[in-house]
Amino acid sequence: MTIQVRQLHPVFVGEVSGVDLAATLPPETVAELTEAINRHAVLVFHGQTLDDDHLLALGRVFGNIEPPRNHRVVRRLKHAELADISNLDAKNQLRARDDHRRLDALANQLWHSDASFRQESGALSMLFAHVVPPVGGETEFADLRAAYDALTPAMQAKIEGLVVEHSIFHSRGQLGHTDYTEAERAALPPAQHRLVRTHPGSKRKTLYMGSHASHIIGWPMPDGRLLLRDLMEHATQREFVHRHSWRVGDLVIWDNRCTLHRGRSYDDAAHARDLRRVTTRDPESALERVA
Repeated sequence: MTIQVRQLHPVFVGEVSGVDLAATLPPETVAELTEAINRHAVLVFHGQTLDDDHLLALGRVFGNIEPPRNHRVVRRLKHAELADISNLDAKNQLRARDDHRRLDALANQLWHSDASFRQESGALSMLFAHVVPPVGGETEFADLRAAYDALTPAMQAKIEGLVVEHSIFHSRGQLGHTDYTEAERAALPPAQHRLVRTHPGSKRKTLYMGSHASHIIGWPMPDGRLLLRDLMEHATQREFVHRHSWRVGDLVIWDNRCTLHRGRSYDDAAHARDLRRVTTRDPESALERVA
């Protein structure tokens, strides 16, 4: 099996054809896909037929699974390892406007990298579309490798070696949602990651930040947050961003180690949006493991 990849954006994103992701993938196809991920950072597959078993099996092909946060949730999906990226409750009803899970999930519309709030953060995410709204609900991606390359040499030197604290509660707090118990907060303590990392596959330098990134270790809080804000504004300029408009049967794989992403708004009081995600762990992400 030989895959075909068509680049959709000048600096990243590949549209893949010639592969059925529900089938058992031979080693050579996995190697081709891995090479394509390392090059394009985001891969788009159309016309796939994946149930929850298929999606979980696909994730396991590429690594160990990072389970999602499932606090205060009556599980709707078959497997606890799958993240329920939807506006539906356990009875497949639209969530109320003041539903805790809905309010928590609104922060997914901020630029972020999956699980950067964990010390062993997310590597690859795979998101599959079961139901999409008629308007809105797209997902945007930003290439942090190209953004790093476009920084001035002086800025690259300034940020080399800096360490950033990430917290899920920082990203949620930006929208004013702070309804979390002490037990929930204790279960997800802050994590620390380098601001500039070298991607293990492509060997390219990349920024590593997003809405979970709270502050720079050792800097005054205002100085660090201003720098992070400036870098976010730089990295999410249109020249580094691709917008994916979902169709039922789409599967998108992205590399959290070198991209940001965000969902876009839609009328979630009137229309269902049912996407399901599996994310693999990044065993090299813990700060003490980085050379």
